[in-house]
Amino acid sequence: MMNAIAMDRQAVHEDYERARQTFHRLLDSASEEELSGATHGTKWTNEQLLWHMLFGYMVVLRLLLLVRVFGRLPRSVSRVFARVLDAATVPFDRVNYVGPRGAVKFYGPRRMGAAFDRVIDSLHRHLASEPDARLARGMHYPVRWDPFFKDFMTLADIYRHPNRHFDFHRRQLTLSNGGSPAASIPDW
Repeated sequence: MMNAIAMDRQAVHEDYERARQTFHRLLDSASEEELSGATHGTKWTNEQLLWHMLFGYMVVLRLLLLVRVFGRLPRSVSRVFARVLDAATVPFDRVNYVGPRGAVKFYGPRRMGAAFDRVIDSLHRHLASEPDARLARGMHYPVRWDPFFKDFMTLADIYRHPNRHFDFHRRQLTLSNGGSPAASIPDW
């Protein structure tokens, strides 16, 4: 609970803006050849990985709703829910892999940039209006789905989650303007 109450909202807002600027810089400076190029450590192209990075923020908007619901219930309810989701890791991984391959055909770089702006603006609004007491509520998560999921996370943790996901995947891009050196990436 202390983690949520002590949350530095301004730092999270600033980190959203850092991610937004980085995402646009990556999209705007990448050639078509670079976007279709392979990434480090994934089977995706740079463009597909950029979409996956955007999708990480989109997912958080849905997670906010889940935490608001499960955060009011006994923890055992979200524990069971998380275990059921963990049991479905194989199909989740498949959808998670195939999704970006199709999504980039629809979105493309320009739409990805606009979608990133919309989701960041929405996260700013949600975070700004979130009462401290709600930030302290949490739920259990399927730890096999994401390396940044902990068994139990508060709403405050979820607001910080997409930036960690973004920074992790940014290191896998092979774009000539791939972002800042790893030393400048926040280490939570």
